[in-house]
This record gives sequence, structure tokens and C-alpha cells, in this order.
Amino acid sequence: MTGGSTCLAPHDLVDPILFNIPALACDTHAHVIAADCASYPMVANRSYTPPPAPESKYLAMQDALGMQRGVLVQVSVYGNDNRCMLDVLSRHPQCLRGIAVVDATVTDQELLSMHEAGIRGLRINVLFRGGVGFDLLETLAARIAPLGWHMQLLMDVRELPGLIPRMRKLPCPCVVDHMGHMPAELGVQNAGFQALLRMVADCGWWVKLSGAYRLGCTNYPYPAATDLARQLVEFAPDRLVWGSDWPHVSVSKMPDTGALLNLLPVWVPEVDIRKRILVDNPARLYGF
Repeated sequence: MTGGSTCLAPHDLVDPILFNIPALACDTHAHVIAADCASYPMVANRSYTPPPAPESKYLAMQDALGMQRGVLVQVSVYGNDNRCMLDVLSRHPQCLRGIAVVDATVTDQELLSMHEAGIRGLRINVLFRGGVGFDLLETLAARIAPLGWHMQLLMDVRELPGLIPRMRKLPCPCVVDHMGHMPAELGVQNAGFQALLRMVADCGWWVKLSGAYRLGCTNYPYPAATDLARQLVEFAPDRLVWGSDWPHVSVSKMPDTGALLNLLPVWVPEVDIRKRILVDNPARLYGF
């Protein structure tokens, strides 16, 4: 299939934020998608076709959330052509960082140039076409370890127990998207989720508190996802970051980005721990 399904567009307005956002808070997971398809073509073999989510709308969303820092993640529809994201990073070097997608042909000079542009990790994506899979995991991890980068994993952690022997040998940490991207109803005792906790404890992994609406939870406030989030907060508050996942590609029901942020006090009632998740942890992870 070429092009995949057409995505819904994100809401132009977001719900008001119902708690105090600390200074220098960071949304660690969002994508930009240019309106100019001629300059930034999408790969033919993609899982979905999103509408434009350009820099101007991204920055407006960040302002509405009260975020002063952000991390852009290379979206799968661009494959390993990171130019759109890098162009945005170049205009906001103090407040934005990025996660790129590359293949084995990337040169050391290209990686150094990306580091100077604000890239701090590479993404492995085994859930949507257009990404780079686990076959390049060890090769890329070895290339980026000297830069102090991490590997970011978009995966279903139910597959993690079988991968642990490989993962333990990696020379750099990993960051797992969307609380492990497994059906939340399976609960915190699921073997995959428990494997994720072990990798956080043993190998210094990180987890993104994001994408609750992607975990088989159909109705806000996603109570099954709340159970996963609270377990992560109890287990490793210093290894968590928060992400909006804007513009919420490839979903059948568009969530409200403000409402997603308003879940954070439900998951993390303690103000000091929320500050760690929104400010201190991402500052360490992404080098702000």
C-alpha cells in the first residue's frame, strides 16, 4: 500500500491548562510536517498521510501549553530525510532539540553536523512504515555513543523480553515512546512492562509519559493508561519525560492536546516531581 490512510488534523485550539507549568518546561515529543510537499516529499511506502503541521502551528501549540522548550521527533512519513525538522531546529537553537532517523550510510561528519544542529538521538520505529528497524540497532548505537546520544524506540514492549539480551549490550541508553505502546488494559504486571522497568533500573533507560490515547484506551481520561503512568512515576521519577505527541498522527479520534497535558497532575500529584519530569529530566537528557 502506498501513502496509507489520510490522517485527521489536530485541533487549532486546545483546552486551557489547569495547573501551573514551571518555567523551562519541555514537551519532548512532537512532529513538524511541512505544507510544501515539493520541497519536503513524503516517502511512498508510508503507513499514513498526515495533513500539514508546520512550524507556526507547532510553536502556537507549545505556547498554548506553556512550554518553553521542545523536542522534535522525525516523523516516519519523511523516512530518513530529516531536512524539515533540521530547518526548524536551525531557527530555534536555544529551545529546541531533535531526534533523527538515519540508515547505515550516514557519515561521521553528518552525525557531527546533526549534533551541532541540536539532534540528541536516533529513532528506531517498528510500528509504522518509513522508519528504521531493529536490524540497525547495534550499528547505529555504536555510531552515536561517542556523541552522548540515545536510541529512541517506538515499539510494543510486549516484544521486549525477547530482545533484552541484545539491549543490555548497547553502548548507549534508550528512550521508550508512549509508556511502551502496549495495550494498557494488560496492566503493570505484563511481562513486557516489567521488562521495561528492569531496563530502566539496570541500564539507565528512559520512558516518555505520552500517547495514552494510543494504548487501546478509547475514552479520556484513559484510566488503564493512568495505571501504567503512576507505576512509572512511583518506580523511576528521574527517568521520565512528558510528550504531547502532537499532531497526533494516525488516530481515529483526535485528542485535545491541552487535555492530555491536564492528565499530568492526575498521574503526578506532587509538584516537585512534576517539575523534574517537565524541566529537570529533559534538560539532562537533551542537553538544554
